[in-house]
Amino acid sequence: MADFTINEMQEMQRQLQDKYKDKWEPIGPETGKNKLLWMVGEIGEVIDIVKKNGGTKACNDAELRHHLVEEMADVLMYYNDVMQCFGITADELKVAYENKFETNMKRW
Repeated sequence: MADFTINEMQEMQRQLQDKYKDKWEPIGPETGKNKLLWMVGEIGEVIDIVKKNGGTKACNDAELRHHLVEEMADVLMYYNDVMQCFGITADELKVAYENKFETNMKRW
């Protein structure tokens, strides 16, 4: 399976946003906070799965793992919405990630 890129995720999110533009709040800096809060809620659902079942079971039990991966997909969907709200491109994220990586490689 090929890698799943941020650009692919961004395009899928744009399609969702377009389809539900009359039902969902618009993408923009003013709604970024709300998208962040929804993302944190989804992260909480991921945490609950691991907290209630343990990490090993969450990885090895097929049904539980499926639920875990679904919740992680929800996190990524909101993550991509947040990027769109603030106009953050995949290229900008790559540069920031690489810079942070280099900083962390030298940290300790």
